[in-house]
Amino acid sequence: MFIKRVIVAVLLLPGGLAALFAGGHIFTGLIALIMVLAAREYVTLFKVSGHKPSRVLVMAGVLLVVLGRAYFGFDGGGLMVSLLLLVSMAHHLFEYERGRDQAGADFGLTVAGILYLGWIGAYLISVRSLPAGEWWLLLILLAVWLADVGAYLVGSRYGRRSLSARLSPRKTWEGYLGGIAFSISGGAIFGAILMGIAGPGTGINPLIGTCLGLLMGLFTVLGDLGESMIKRQAGAKDSGNLLPGHGGIFDRIDSWLWAGVIGYYSVLWYLALTV
Repeated sequence: MFIKRVIVAVLLLPGGLAALFAGGHIFTGLIALIMVLAAREYVTLFKVSGHKPSRVLVMAGVLLVVLGRAYFGFDGGGLMVSLLLLVSMAHHLFEYERGRDQAGADFGLTVAGILYLGWIGAYLISVRSLPAGEWWLLLILLAVWLADVGAYLVGSRYGRRSLSARLSPRKTWEGYLGGIAFSISGGAIFGAILMGIAGPGTGINPLIGTCLGLLMGLFTVLGDLGESMIKRQAGAKDSGNLLPGHGGIFDRIDSWLWAGVIGYYSVLWYLALTV
């Protein structure tokens, strides 16, 4: 399984890096595609468990919110999200009138999908939009990846104490701490490497790499556990089967969602202090 995951990651890496450094419409299109596919899997998981969030509204809403962030920043977000919430409510009111007794719960799931995968997912674009954003996003995603690898390697060998027995029985405290150690040390190393490549003017250095590594190691596991909660409710092992060894798109980006938000505000705060 681990080897298969590595092979798939290596095959996808060149295209992902090319889009990251190309920026603009290419990067926006990639993130929009990823989030819309994840939205489709999100709806499918809840439908398996007997709920009926609107697939059209969740996918279209996620697309609109991501594109809105890319081209209008945060300025148009309030209006767009407000309209999507109202349209979602209207849709589920009609569904209730047509006999769907759980339409109120469905409305909550529709809104949650739009906000979690659209509004939160769009923070990856917000990071890329920062000065030298391609380098910051690369550093953040490397730290997340190292936390994942470290947790797997340490947990599979030394894991004894369950981190979250109900949500993810295979995750252990030993693996979690190993992931943090990998993320911190890798953040420091890649901070130094990227400072040499991108230049010190970007603000990237080993110290900020260490700090971002710590934050990614500490908190992004919650994105993984959050998706596990949804899958457990649906009785599913993976959110899909699009990526061999990884499962679905939602399986792959669950930690990215937390990383984008945490990384954006951390870098924004850091850049404000160093101006």
